[in-house]
Amino acid sequence: MSGINAFIDNEVKSNDVVLFMKGTPQFPMCGFSGQVVQILDYVGAPYKAHNVLDNAELRQGIKDYANWPTIPQLYIKGEFIGGCDIVREMFQSGELAQALADQGIAVKKAG
Repeated sequence: MSGINAFIDNEVKSNDVVLFMKGTPQFPMCGFSGQVVQILDYVGAPYKAHNVLDNAELRQGIKDYANWPTIPQLYIKGEFIGGCDIVREMFQSGELAQALADQGIAVKKAG
């Protein structure tokens, strides 16, 4: 496992919720990353974010790690959930809050 893969693997497995995004939660640098941040903030899930724009190796490495071509990428308890479209669909259907709660991750009560 390369250095960047080991770093990603460690981050994904040692944090409950990890978001690899363009920019930071305070200053998203793309609309898709911004949408995922808004959703995570809305459901109240604590998460760790990594700005892939700060590191070209991380930006390519995360795409290779998940075999997923786009960023943002969301992981819950070591499992790749998906990008913006998947996270948005899960949020709208209630699946995201349920998936977080099922993993023992505190979220705001719906409604």
